Amino acid sequence: MTDTTASTARIGGRMGNFRAALAESPPLLWSFLYFFCLLSGYYVLRPVREAMGASSDVAAVFPPAMIEFFAVRGIELKELVLQVLFTCTFLIMLVLQPVYGWLVSRFPRRVFLPVVYGFFIATLLVFYAMFHGGVPGRGMAFFLWITVFNLFAVAVFWSFMADVYDDAEARRYYGYIGAAGTLGAIFGPMLTRTLVERIGIANLMLVSAGFLLLCIVCLLRLRRHAVQRELQRNLASGELPIGGQVLAGLKLVVREPLLRWMAVLTLFGVGVGTLLYNEQAAIVRQFHPDPKLATAYYANIDLAVNALTLFVQLFVTRALLSRFGIGPALLVPGGAIILGYAALAASPLPLLVATVQVVTRASEFSLAKPARETIYTRVGREWRYKAGAAIDTVVYRGGDLTFVWLHKLLSAFGSQVVFGAGLLVAMGMTLGAWKVVGEARKLPAARPPADPPA
Repeated sequence: MTDTTASTARIGGRMGNFRAALAESPPLLWSFLYFFCLLSGYYVLRPVREAMGASSDVAAVFPPAMIEFFAVRGIELKELVLQVLFTCTFLIMLVLQPVYGWLVSRFPRRVFLPVVYGFFIATLLVFYAMFHGGVPGRGMAFFLWITVFNLFAVAVFWSFMADVYDDAEARRYYGYIGAAGTLGAIFGPMLTRTLVERIGIANLMLVSAGFLLLCIVCLLRLRRHAVQRELQRNLASGELPIGGQVLAGLKLVVREPLLRWMAVLTLFGVGVGTLLYNEQAAIVRQFHPDPKLATAYYANIDLAVNALTLFVQLFVTRALLSRFGIGPALLVPGGAIILGYAALAASPLPLLVATVQVVTRASEFSLAKPARETIYTRVGREWRYKAGAAIDTVVYRGGDLTFVWLHKLLSAFGSQVVFGAGLLVAMGMTLGAWKVVGEARKLPAARPPADPPA
C-alpha cells in the first residue's frame, strides 16, 4: 500500500468514526455547528484586536483624555500600550465576575445563555458605528471588549457542553467539538484576510454578529437535549437557577484542591503565552506599522495555529483522551513548551518565537483545553458555571496582568533573560498539570446528581 493510499484510508476511517458519532449522539451536530460559529465570529475579529494592541497610532487606541493624562505626567503611552490594556482588562474582569455570578445564580440556563450572546451582539453594533466613524479611543474599547467576549463566551460554551454530555461522552466527542471550533478559527481569519481590504474593519463587526446569532439558534436546540439528559439521569436541572452566593466561584477555587491547581495551571499557562505575545507584538510594531498589514499578519499566524490544532484534534485528541484519560493531554504540552522556551533562551530568533507561539497555542486548544473541560462533566453545576468561569476570567486575566508587567521589567535585560524566566514559568505550568491529574483521579467517575452545599 502506497503512502497516499494509506493516508487516504486513515482519513476515511476518521470520517467514518465521525459519522458514527453523529448517528449515536444527535446533539453532536448542533454542538459542532455552535462551536464553529462561535470561533468563526471571534476569529473574524481577533486580527483586528491584535492589530490594535500592536498599533503605533496611540490616538487610534486610547481616548484623547487618557493620552493627555499620561502626557502631563511625562509618560509615553506608546511605550506601555499592552501593559495599560491588560491592566484595564483585569480591572474589568474584577467588575464583571460578580455580575456574571449574579446572573448565573439568579436566572435559569434558558435565560442567561441567550442574554450573554445577545449582549455581545448589541455591543458589536456599537463598535460598527465607532469604527465606521473613526471614533478616537476605539482601539482600547475594542481590545477590552473582545478579550471579555472571548473568555466569557467560550467559558459559557464549555460549561453548557458539560450539561449536555457526561464524562465518557466528553472523552469521545470533545475532540470532534474542538475540531469544529478549529475549523471556525481557520475560517474566521481567512474571511478577515479576504474581506478586510474590501469592506473595511467596521463591517467585520456585522459579519461577527451574524455568527453569534447562529450560536443562539444552536444553544436553543441543544437546550432540549440537556433537559432530556438531566431528566433521564436524575441530575440537577439546569432549567432552575443555581442559587448560592455571587462570589461562590472564587471561594470554591480557594477552598478546593483540584480547583486551586487548575488555577495554578491556568496562571502559568497564561504566563507562557503572554511572554511570547509581547515579543511578537514588538516585532509587528517594527515590521508592520500599517493596521491592515498587521491585521493580515496576525491572520496568517492564526491560520498556522489552527491548522496544527485541527490536525492534532482529528488524529490525536480523541484517541488520547479515550484510551489514556487527561494525563498525557495535559502533560505533553508542558514538555513541548519547556523545550521551546529552552531553545528560545539559547537563541531568541524571531522565526523561532513565532514557531513556539504556534506550538504553544495549538497544544492548548487541541489537548489541554479539552482535557480540562472533561473534568467539569464529573462535578456539580456550581463548579462548572461559577468556579470554572472564575478561573477562565479573573485568574486568566490576573495572569495576563502579572506577566505583561513582568515582561516589561525583564525586556530591559534582553530576550534571553525573558525566555529564561519563561522556562521557569513553563515548568510551573507543567507542575500544575501534574497536580491536576492527581486530584482529578479522586473524583467520582460519573457526574453527581446534585450540587453539594455551598
